[in-house]
Amino acid sequence: MNYSTIKKAALACTLVAAIGYADVANAQEPAKVFGGRSQYRTWSIGVNAGALSPAVVIGGLRDNSHPEITLGYGANIRKQFSPHFSMQADFLRGSLEASGEASEVNDNWQYGDAYKTDLNWQTGLTGNFHFGAIDFLRRENSVGFYLSAGYNIANYEVVEGPNVDGEDRTEQVIPVGGGVKFKLGGVVNLDLGYKMNFLNADNLDGVWANNGSLDHYSYGYAGLEFILGSKDKPSLEWNNPVANLYDELKDPELRNEVEALKQRVTTLEGTVDELGRDSDGDGVADRFDKCPDTPAGTVVDGSGCPIKFPETTEAVVGDYSPIQFEFDSYVLKTSSYPTLDKVSQDLRDSGNALTLEGHASAEGTEDYNMQLSKDRANAVKNYLVNSGVDANKLEVVGYGETQPIASNATESGRVQNRRVEFSK
Repeated sequence: MNYSTIKKAALACTLVAAIGYADVANAQEPAKVFGGRSQYRTWSIGVNAGALSPAVVIGGLRDNSHPEITLGYGANIRKQFSPHFSMQADFLRGSLEASGEASEVNDNWQYGDAYKTDLNWQTGLTGNFHFGAIDFLRRENSVGFYLSAGYNIANYEVVEGPNVDGEDRTEQVIPVGGGVKFKLGGVVNLDLGYKMNFLNADNLDGVWANNGSLDHYSYGYAGLEFILGSKDKPSLEWNNPVANLYDELKDPELRNEVEALKQRVTTLEGTVDELGRDSDGDGVADRFDKCPDTPAGTVVDGSGCPIKFPETTEAVVGDYSPIQFEFDSYVLKTSSYPTLDKVSQDLRDSGNALTLEGHASAEGTEDYNMQLSKDRANAVKNYLVNSGVDANKLEVVGYGETQPIASNATESGRVQNRRVEFSK
């Protein structure tokens, strides 16, 4: 177990990390939430060194019971696709050693010699799932965790042991692991990790046990990762989308645009209010009102001028003026309230009964107009009852369009026909 070599490698990593940490004073352009990957640095290269062992932390059968720790070293090229996922090409080299004590597979097997296998090379692709980029409490994180899994090919040769044949072998390997990264600056990351490598063979030690136990080995490492690209761009791996969102909301240019938009909206609202101003309340805006200052409740035409109804003998029945309605409506107009209030007072004082006769103009079908005339008469009845008149004193009759008091060929005539009359 060569501890001095491992210590030297760790010291070298620490020195390089210190150099990288000193180079962090780099102004970076703020990233946008929807700005795309082009605004980030997404490529990096890394070197690492650490401990190789023909054992893994989760246990499992081994042909030799005492694995040794040896030096391994490697490198990688990584592409970051999002703050949460990256792919990298890995390279690993080193040697694997174990003692020749009794086998865990079979107590009758005794290996008199230790074995040593040179891992000539191991390479392949690994996917990394990153955690910790999104943080609602901090704008930036300096520590991030990751899990990894991939597919590798390994070439190795047994150089010491009971079955040294001088042949190298190439087998499939599934690496699975995880680690933690420390952001040392805008350029350098310290990477501490551990990978379990599951070999699709049982001859890593030169002996095929043929007992259902495939060989495996682990690699615990420390490394430095150098982020490539312009220092003016932030690293996508350490990007916090939540912080970017806050940055966009606080962006001075965006705030100025929002304020300008609010001012334009305020101006537009003022213009709309001015265009819609109706000083006399007749329903016609001042801009189009040719007869301003008409008394409240006056029935006006589209230009704001009072409508003059032709005087007819039928217009007054029972000393009360007819109650007029809008086209296709049985909603009482405020202009009719004074007349209805007078009718209510008279009926309550005298106790007399009254018939409410509803009428309609000739637009629409006869059946529809008949129902509309009844609805108009009932609207008048509801008003009078709500004002205190005994409902039994009121009779409702609908005549539809059958009893016009003016010509339905003109609008002024149709206006007069939309009415409720009173009869004793």
